[in-house]
Amino acid sequence: MTSRYSWTRHAYSAALILLSPLIWRRVWREQLPGRSRAERLGMLPPPADKRPRIWLHCASVGEVIAARPLIRELRIRHPDHRLVVSTMTATGAERVAALVEDVPETETVAPLSHVFVALDFPLCAQRFIDQLAPELAIFFETELWPNLLHACSKRRIPIAVVNGRMSLSAYRGYRRLRWLMADALGRVDWLAAKSEADAERFESLGMSPSHIQVVGSMKFDMSVDDGTRKVSEDLHTSIGHRPVWVAGSTHHGEDELVLKAHARVRERFEDALLVIVPRHPQRFDDVAELCQQAGFTTVRRSRGRTPSAKAQVYLGDTMGELLVLYGTADLAFVGGSLVPVGGHNLLEPAVMGVPVVTGPELANFEDVAEALRDAGALVEVADGEELSERVIALLEDAEQCKRLSEAGLLVIETHRGALEATLEGLCHLREEGPGQPSPALSTPS
Repeated sequence: MTSRYSWTRHAYSAALILLSPLIWRRVWREQLPGRSRAERLGMLPPPADKRPRIWLHCASVGEVIAARPLIRELRIRHPDHRLVVSTMTATGAERVAALVEDVPETETVAPLSHVFVALDFPLCAQRFIDQLAPELAIFFETELWPNLLHACSKRRIPIAVVNGRMSLSAYRGYRRLRWLMADALGRVDWLAAKSEADAERFESLGMSPSHIQVVGSMKFDMSVDDGTRKVSEDLHTSIGHRPVWVAGSTHHGEDELVLKAHARVRERFEDALLVIVPRHPQRFDDVAELCQQAGFTTVRRSRGRTPSAKAQVYLGDTMGELLVLYGTADLAFVGGSLVPVGGHNLLEPAVMGVPVVTGPELANFEDVAEALRDAGALVEVADGEELSERVIALLEDAEQCKRLSEAGLLVIETHRGALEATLEGLCHLREEGPGQPSPALSTPS
């Protein structure tokens, strides 16, 4: 990387140091019992074995869930290695732990470990990479940390960004830091972009087009294991025959809109049940209080109870069960879309065969929304009032719900292929080493 960009990374590092009290305060809350906060400084526990390591970094629980098929396949295809997945958040760490047994019993697979990623201070990043010493570094989606990328490049570790996405709002922000981004992206050896639009935005920020490959979104390669389906079916049976709708991954300011919509739904269907699943676990108690204030008889899943006929709201206040809860419903609203968050994974209810409803804020899932929309598999609403209207209409029209669910499943099936293309590209990168152009891969349709 040419020296003309180095000053931007030094300026970035100086800004991080000035903001370090605020950064450390934020990180202090993201911890698990028995884990040292020294990991955030790049001080990792002693290695469990001498296996060569493949490192995958995911920001939080959402990225870990999206990366699940990749994690599974890397473990199966590289049984002599150790796969180390890093996250920034404690909830992400818990989700990684839940994936340890997520492999076929008949397979010999690579062991799976978790570490908290080091803060992107220069010395911390360098120490982290020196101690981890991965054979390959994989960053998921938009996790682009300049000093971590620099430390990998300095050690000649091949670097890939997979499922690479760049929303329009993120692009506008990064464009103000174009020189810093050019320095960071110039160290990436292969970027597997989700779409042509994502590829163009990365290129505009300084990524060499010869190192970019459009492979599609791995989100379409998601699958549901038999255990998850069984738990979902059992819960559906215990709820009984009544109208059920799910509001998943909701945010502050959105829960109130959903609860008001549910009040209107119950005016039409007096036995309707809302399953509400807040996006962040630290909000579980707050949402429970909102439900009580709204006058709804509320049952919390974390208490080990299933909703009786008198229950009006079922609060999904457990981790890693969103698919289970989606599968119990007649239809599902995906949150983060009635507030300016950018939406969440629209394919999670679709893969469970559930019609998908969303608000207008879809910046993070433009490609997925477009595919569902084109197939007639997406119901879009402008606000909370329209949400209630569409929920009522769908609960009254079983045939329409069936058409939406079948269309959603077909979209997932026809758009699969990004996972295999990504694995092929990673294999090429490991064989050829850093600095080589992207492999010639066929882009999934």
